[in-house]
Amino acid sequence: MFEQFFYQEKGLFLQSLHPAAALTYLGVLLVLALIFTNPLYLLGLLLVVVLAIIAAQGMATWEVYFRLSLGMMVLVIIINPLVVHAGETIIWWGPRLPVFGPSTVSLEAICYGAAMSVRLLTIISVFCLYNLIIHPDKALSLLARLASRSALVLSLATRMFPAMMRQLENIREVQVMRGVDFNAGTLKERLPKYASLINILLLSSLEDSLEIAEAMQARAFGSGRRTCYRRDTWRPRDSLCLGGSILALVVAFYGQLTGASTFIYYPQLSYLLNSRMTIILLIIMLLALSVPVFMSWGWRRCLYFKARI
Repeated sequence: MFEQFFYQEKGLFLQSLHPAAALTYLGVLLVLALIFTNPLYLLGLLLVVVLAIIAAQGMATWEVYFRLSLGMMVLVIIINPLVVHAGETIIWWGPRLPVFGPSTVSLEAICYGAAMSVRLLTIISVFCLYNLIIHPDKALSLLARLASRSALVLSLATRMFPAMMRQLENIREVQVMRGVDFNAGTLKERLPKYASLINILLLSSLEDSLEIAEAMQARAFGSGRRTCYRRDTWRPRDSLCLGGSILALVVAFYGQLTGASTFIYYPQLSYLLNSRMTIILLIIMLLALSVPVFMSWGWRRCLYFKARI
């Protein structure tokens, strides 16, 4: 049930990127989603992230994330107009409340709530993309060169929840084959069945921790300088992905500094298109961020291109 929330190796192009290039790409997407308030730029970022998720064959997973975040998006759109009264275009006058004063709903507050809900969905989608394309061990291997012990603790912590869920599912299947029906009976009758599951899971986790400790001791962990079993190769695809990410970041900061990509909600909505530069910078930024998506498309369809990058 929880398998789709964890990394699965599929041999895809985006999964073959160097961890540094992939993390930079995801970091740029996250930073841009946080700094932009312009609805056009937020929707463009969401489009790029969804295209990358499609390239990573993760639409089924993203739909689960979307359903989970849909409730939060609706809450943001509803609550923001009720608590923020900074807009000048009042579209609804409500009764006067004892502490909060006159309750009004403005067009500006609704638009701001809608834009923030798009930002929330974009950020959640970036984390969904992270789970699809980056193996946790590869991401932590970058940190291991600086702080190996901290990287080991983080690696064990990030693997703990997926490993426990798989183990819990295996234990449950064994119990079902032994005749235990977890759906039969009242809540009071089912609680002991689930309590036995947790008990077995704890015992199994303790045994696993002892096995990990023995394996680390057998491999002489902590006895000297750390060696590297496998090194990730930096290839042309990584340089192209990194170049596109840096270009998008530079264009985004230029747009923010010049005001071409900004949008003002309060006290009145500003123009969505400030100037021609708004569209030009948006197109350049989206094309730069779409470089990994384009390469993924070419990687699947052209053997020559696949061999060159």
